[in-house]
Amino acid sequence: MAYTIDDSCIACGACPTECPVDAIADGDIYSIAADKCTSCGVCADACPVGAIKEA
Repeated sequence: MAYTIDDSCIACGACPTECPVDAIADGDIYSIAADKCTSCGVCADACPVGAIKEA
């Protein structure tokens, strides 16, 4: 199951650089492409505010 990013995202840049499949898109709040996400959890571990959760 893919991960999602909630409204507490601060767009700090920590997660996109950690994603091994480039599934995270920049924006005011980042988003994860469910069709690319492999549910590895690396992005969630990198998030300093806990905005990334398993869907």
